[in-house]
Amino acid sequence: MKIADRALVAEVDQLLPMALHSSLRCEAGELLALVGPSGAGKTSMLRVLAGLMRPQSAKVVVGGEVWCDTQQGIWLPPQRRHVGLVFQNYALMPHLSALGNVALSLLHLPAAERRQQARRWLVHVGLSTDQQDRRPAGLSGGQQQRVAVARALAREPQLLLLDEPFSAVDQMNRQGLYRLLADLRRELSVPIVLVTHDLNEARLLADRLVVMDAGRVLQTGTPASIHDAPRNARVADLVGIHNRFQGEWLGTAAEPGMGRMRWMAPADQANAGPVLTVRDKGKLPDGQRVTWVIPSDGITLLPPETLGAGDFDAEVVEARHLGEITLATLALAAVPGAALRLTLSGAQRQGLVVGARWGVRLAMDKVHVMPVRSP
Repeated sequence: MKIADRALVAEVDQLLPMALHSSLRCEAGELLALVGPSGAGKTSMLRVLAGLMRPQSAKVVVGGEVWCDTQQGIWLPPQRRHVGLVFQNYALMPHLSALGNVALSLLHLPAAERRQQARRWLVHVGLSTDQQDRRPAGLSGGQQQRVAVARALAREPQLLLLDEPFSAVDQMNRQGLYRLLADLRRELSVPIVLVTHDLNEARLLADRLVVMDAGRVLQTGTPASIHDAPRNARVADLVGIHNRFQGEWLGTAAEPGMGRMRWMAPADQANAGPVLTVRDKGKLPDGQRVTWVIPSDGITLLPPETLGAGDFDAEVVEARHLGEITLATLALAAVPGAALRLTLSGAQRQGLVVGARWGVRLAMDKVHVMPVRSP
């Protein structure tokens, strides 16, 4: 079977027990991360895929095999779906050893082969023979999660589902689990769906993000594409874009493909702020209220004496030095109430102290403009 044929394709449409109107596709060997606030429907979507929730209307196909099609009356129970499921709380049997927990997923095999396969997978995830023979209480959180991963993989799944798998693990063990997942991804040719509240984790691990809210998919794309061009202000909020501002669209500019936008101060929409020349997709009417964002790599700090036309004078109003990085907030004199938030590393951050003045240059080709929809 071709790798493309092993993809996951799912469409769900229901009102109860919670509203869920979503569709997604995950290719074999791809990691798809579902992100969004609590109650967005991420875990419910995972439960539908695993067969733990029977939806009102849905179709789930994995590797060309129909697991669920409510129109055709098809619904395979969890035990008939080749799914590996890793939970946040490990879900290990406390009275069994790590070896016994993994062997429990291999009951279809003879006892001797069951133990042999279980040991193979535990070695594969990095547990020693001594650790394999311990019960969960004798293992660290990271080791317990490795047992849970080995148990999920021992079933040789066609689909791997990860439900907040690293949130209960300390940062040091979490980094080790990230590396383990990266290694396993190179070996597995199955779709992997991850639910996480940690945006940094999602960006680090995922090929694509699915941004969900209130049971609906708002946007799907690579982490970079969503961060640089969110579909709307709600997506910008959900993926943690800090530099988001208000504006008014003024129309086309003299330069082809560019438009004019007034940067509006958040405290006073009537304030006549500076006019920016940004990319124009030809979809906005004159006078349209807009929200716009700019990624951090579109913001350059300059010594104040080097300011040129179109640059801004700014003052550092907050600076937090966190080891090798600094989180800084700068206020702009030209736009009262507007604040730029930056994460910086390297020598330049040493001059970021509260009260210091800097010049700011914005890369206008990186500005992404979104219309504000009327309620």
